[in-house]
Amino acid sequence: MNQVLTPVSKPTFAEALRFWLKLGFISFGGPAGQIAIMHQVLVDEKRWISDAKFLHALNYCMLLPGPEAQQLATYIGWLLHGTRGGLAAGILFVLPSVFILLALSLLYVTVGTLPALQGVFMGLKPAVVAIILLAMVKIGQKSLLSLLHYAVAAASFVGIFWFNVPFPLLIIGAAVVALLAQRFFPVRTHAGAAQARAAQAEAGYFLTTHSVIPGTGFSWPRLLGQLGTALALWGLPLAVLAFTTSDFPFWRTLTLFFTQAALVTFGGAYAVLPYVAQVSVEKLHWLTQGQMLDGLALGETTPGPLIMVLAFVGFMGGYTHFGASLALGSLGLLTTTYYTFLPCFLFILVGAPLIERTQHNLHLKAVLSIITAAVVGVVLNLAVYLGGSVLLPAGTPHLAGVHWPSLVWVLVSLAALYRFKLNMILWIGISAAAGLLYYLAQAAL
Repeated sequence: MNQVLTPVSKPTFAEALRFWLKLGFISFGGPAGQIAIMHQVLVDEKRWISDAKFLHALNYCMLLPGPEAQQLATYIGWLLHGTRGGLAAGILFVLPSVFILLALSLLYVTVGTLPALQGVFMGLKPAVVAIILLAMVKIGQKSLLSLLHYAVAAASFVGIFWFNVPFPLLIIGAAVVALLAQRFFPVRTHAGAAQARAAQAEAGYFLTTHSVIPGTGFSWPRLLGQLGTALALWGLPLAVLAFTTSDFPFWRTLTLFFTQAALVTFGGAYAVLPYVAQVSVEKLHWLTQGQMLDGLALGETTPGPLIMVLAFVGFMGGYTHFGASLALGSLGLLTTTYYTFLPCFLFILVGAPLIERTQHNLHLKAVLSIITAAVVGVVLNLAVYLGGSVLLPAGTPHLAGVHWPSLVWVLVSLAALYRFKLNMILWIGISAAAGLLYYLAQAAL
C-alpha cells in the first residue's frame, strides 16, 4: 500500500520567490538539468506540485516556442501565485545569467584576443560541437517516432542546408504536413492508464491534476487585455530607442530579428541557432562563425537557458555596428534579452489558462510532434555549419584541411558525455583546460 503523505499548504509568495531566485543561480546543465532540479525540489522535496501536474505542464512547454525550462518555471509560478508568480519565476530564472553573460561578453571583447584565451576557446569549440551532436540525438530519440517524422527531419535538413530555406518557413511547412497527416491519418484518442495511475498517486501535494486553478478557460476580455499589454511592452522600448538613438534602423532590425527568432524557437535553443547564426553572420555581419562558437561556449558555462546565446549575438551586433562601443554592445545585449523572452511570458500567461483545459488532447500533441521532428534536421544543420568552421578552419573540404586536434577532441567529448555520462559543465571546464594546455605546448615548440 502506498504511503499517504500529509497534505502541504500553499507556499507563500516570499517562499516561492526565494526558490526562483536560487534556481536562477544554480540552473546549469541545459534544459534537462534545469527541469531535473525543479522536479527534485518542487515535486519530491517541497511537494508544491504533483508529478502528473508537473509533467502535464512540461509536455506543453516543450511544444511551445522558446526555452522549455524557463517557460516551465513561469507556468508553475503562475499555477502557484497567478500572474505575479509567473512573472517572478520567469524573470528570476534568467536574470542572473543576463548579468553573468554581460560580464563575460565585456571580457571577451576586451581581453578575448589574448593568445592564451584563444587557446581556451580552441578546447571549448570542439566540445560545443559534440554537445550539439548529442542534443540532436536526444531530440531525435524523443521526436522521430515514425517514417513520417524521419521524412520531415530529412526534408528539413535538405531545405536549410542546400536550399537555404528560412527557418520560419520550415516550421510553417512542417505544420502544414502535420495538419494534412491529421486530416488523412487521425490519431485515435484513448484514456491513458498511466494517467489514471498517476492521478491516484497525487495525495499530499498542493497542486494536482484535480486542483481548480482560478482563471482557466477562454475569456475575450482577458485575452484582449493581455495582448494589448504585450503589444505595449513590445513597442515601448522601441519607441524610446527611436527618440534617443542616432541609428534607429539598427535597433529596429535587432528588435524585429530577435522577436521573430523567439516566435519560431520550437525545440529549444539548438533549433533556432542555425537561423540566428546564418543571418547574423552572413547577412548582418555582426560577428564571425568563430565568434558565434565562442558565444555558444560562453552560453554553456553560464546558468539559465542556452537561448541566452542570442543575447551574446545582440551584444556583438551593437559592439560591431557602433565601432567597438562597449556601452552600445551592452545595450544590444539587454535589448536582445528583453525581446527574446517577452514572447515566452505571453505564450504562458495567455496560453496556460487554455492549456489547463487540454490535458488529454492527443490531436494537438500529434500535430506539434511533426514540428518537433523538423527541428532534428535543423539541429543537424547547426552541427554541420558550426562543425565545419572548427574542423575545416581554412574552408577546404579535404583531408589536408582538417584540424586534427579539434577532430580528436570532438570524438573524445562525444565519448565523455555520451558513453561515460560526465557532467557537461565539468567537461566544459576540462575542455577549456585542455585547450590552454595545447596552446602552451604549441607555444613551447
